Amino acid sequence: MTQGAGQGPEMERTATLRDFRVPAYVHETGPYAHSTHPGDVAPPLDDAYPEGYTPTQRDLPVINRGDTLQVTVDPASVPAPQSADSPGPLFVVGDVHGYLDELVAALQEKGLIDSAGNWCAGTARLWFLGDFTDRGPDGIGVIDLVMRLSAEAAAAGGYCKALMGNHELLLIGAKRFGDTPVNSGAGTATFQAAWLLNGGQKTDMDRLQDHHLQWMSRLDAMEQVDGHLLVHSDTTAYLDYGDSIEAVNDTVRETLTRNDADEVWDLFRKFTKRFSFRDEGGADHVRSLLDTYGGTRIVHGHSPIPYLLGEVGSEEGEDSAGPVIEGPHVYADRLAIAMDGGVTMAGKLLVQQLPLDI
Repeated sequence: MTQGAGQGPEMERTATLRDFRVPAYVHETGPYAHSTHPGDVAPPLDDAYPEGYTPTQRDLPVINRGDTLQVTVDPASVPAPQSADSPGPLFVVGDVHGYLDELVAALQEKGLIDSAGNWCAGTARLWFLGDFTDRGPDGIGVIDLVMRLSAEAAAAGGYCKALMGNHELLLIGAKRFGDTPVNSGAGTATFQAAWLLNGGQKTDMDRLQDHHLQWMSRLDAMEQVDGHLLVHSDTTAYLDYGDSIEAVNDTVRETLTRNDADEVWDLFRKFTKRFSFRDEGGADHVRSLLDTYGGTRIVHGHSPIPYLLGEVGSEEGEDSAGPVIEGPHVYADRLAIAMDGGVTMAGKLLVQQLPLDI
């Protein structure tokens, strides 16, 4: 297993409240404080997880590869409204992680909301790829905005929809189960400790209400739109939950409905896996998902593009100028589009119109 700097098998530990502290690798780069995602685990290069893998271990290896492509996309206005018989343009949004101001600016740049923050894109279709909270300052504000835009877009003949990310599962678990021990496979863990280790914000928890929890718990895990298979995580773990999009979504919702802490933890653990589409065999992993669920390209968030590009250095990278992300990242034989621009590490919050012609 490839370990992050200073990591080894002896460093594996369970997540308890006494573990929560500001790690040495949290630092400033550019205008926003960021970290290298403590506890948000990346798999080893061959995607073979050790027995007892838990997403409270920090392990984000940096890979330097030259067979991938980052796309620079010029800002474009929303096309003219379509007729009632044809759908409007399709947009996707990467991980927001509580950065409400950046989200509003990005949606305004694409002509999806006006200066007052209201939907102004008519029949346009907008998909969020998950991870609305944690790390950034206003995750609940982000959820409130997405919920409001969903109603406004529907009234205008379009839609605004969202997928389930691993941080939605984490926040649901922290609220429902708190310090209840779960079977992590590597000792005792709790949702509360994992949430704190992964950037949980007390202000979000204080403002979290039942209607937020209900909304998150009903989100789909995947969807196919115009030949694009939309998911949050770059993992093949979706295959563990069903052989159709409907089956996967039903299984995830049923798991949350049963309200079993261990079952929800296992779901969170699997949604935290990443990098399955990168490096040798990555394109085959994408094809396995496309063959099962349909579509011609997969679009995902979850793994920050700076990590996929190998542009994030070691933990001693305080002098780095930070990642420069201008657009989505196309890789895995051009079958995968990554949309997490790394806003938590002074990257860019990406809003992209599809299809992306390369």
